[in-house]
Amino acid sequence: MTSLPLVIRPERPGDTEAIDRLHARAFGPGRFARTAYRLREGTLPLADLCFTALVGTYLVGSVRVGPAEAGGPLLVLGPLTVDPSFGKRGIGGSLMRASLDAAREGGHGLVVLVGDAPYYWRFGFVPVPPGRLLPPGPVDPTRFLWLELRPGALDTVSGNVKAVRPR
Repeated sequence: MTSLPLVIRPERPGDTEAIDRLHARAFGPGRFARTAYRLREGTLPLADLCFTALVGTYLVGSVRVGPAEAGGPLLVLGPLTVDPSFGKRGIGGSLMRASLDAAREGGHGLVVLVGDAPYYWRFGFVPVPPGRLLPPGPVDPTRFLWLELRPGALDTVSGNVKAVRPR
């Protein structure tokens, strides 16, 4: 855990601009072309699963989770973002735990993401078996990960992962 005076709290509507600036600093302009972004394209994050990290009034981290489907419902986690100048202080882990705990408490069954396996293994993520779920673009199979939040949820999904669009 970090020794910073860190506050993890649910994302608020007024955080949007600060989160957008954080994403730009952390991922740069090419972020929109990545498959990880395409997994979330056109969907809205689920407010009860999205959290921010603040040091004082400065937003230093964010995690967002949105709805998707692949023959059954699932969640897409991301982006998980920490301001580069605040890295390696446990902020990302704190955000992940808050979001995953909220997803479990909300009865969700499964979450997928595109990310660095060595980082996400500590939260229980493992690679999606080849051909089981198909992301909307190219991705290194070792970076396409899933986590079962509720026993049996892995058996409810297969095929193309599509973001669930708001109605």
